Amino acid sequence: MIILYASSAAIALALLWLGTNIRVVKQFERGVVFRFGRVQPQVRGPGLMLLVPLADRLVKVNMQIITMPVPAQDGITRDNVTVRVDAVVYFNVIDPVRVAVDVQDYESAIGQVAQTSLRSIIGKSDLDDLLSNRERLNQGLELMIDSPALSWGVQIDRVEIKDVTLPDSMKRSMSRQAEAERERRARVITADGELQASAKLALAAEAMTEHPAALQLRLLQTVVEVAAEKNSTLVLPFPVELLRFLERATPPDSGIDARATGAQTVPSAAASNGDRPIPHQTLIPDNARGIDFQDARFALDQ
Repeated sequence: MIILYASSAAIALALLWLGTNIRVVKQFERGVVFRFGRVQPQVRGPGLMLLVPLADRLVKVNMQIITMPVPAQDGITRDNVTVRVDAVVYFNVIDPVRVAVDVQDYESAIGQVAQTSLRSIIGKSDLDDLLSNRERLNQGLELMIDSPALSWGVQIDRVEIKDVTLPDSMKRSMSRQAEAERERRARVITADGELQASAKLALAAEAMTEHPAALQLRLLQTVVEVAAEKNSTLVLPFPVELLRFLERATPPDSGIDARATGAQTVPSAAASNGDRPIPHQTLIPDNARGIDFQDARFALDQ
């Protein structure tokens, strides 16, 4: 019975010893062993690991890429604008031994360096660079953080500026500036369109001057366009150039017989005085004063 108890106690002690001296390292981790306080140069890979009792101490180092958000930092840009900028840092461990030996808490150290570098990059940049040229600022910020991190066995994968917060007064000023710029562009485009239209109209006027019939065709086209709207009232523009064209195209009138209208032609009194001849004056009889001249003109045409 005593032998059974002794064997059970020995097995329990063996299991306890194995439990305290056997470690498991995961695939994304590396193990750094300190034997009597001295680091072993050989880094332990993933899998089971047997430690020397009372002599070895294992430190596991994560080799994955770590995402660290940088708290928003207040700063003044080079053109004296107060902004609030936050960023994010991606980094991973490349030397587990240096991370375990050279720096106490490498994640905290990277965070402090990132905040300091972010405030420094804000002071060296203009507001326009923070808003539109972030790629260059990201590269500069990455270099500033990567310089001390390499000596700790950490590699900075990338740094990104997430957001830039501006004061409300600056937002309103930028809105007014953008509105004025858009209005300026609209005016320039309108003026350019007017210039091109005037050039085309000048060419059209020259073509119509050489071919007067083109003006009539344009007038008929305008009538067709207006009539397509199915309006009850048709407003037809009558250009002066068309009147001149019709005046040139109409043959000169042979004159109307004065006897058809009942008018009498008498010489002027000045002609009897021996002076230069004066055109005859046409006298309208009293009985023709009430005649409608439109009807008379129609009668003459007949």
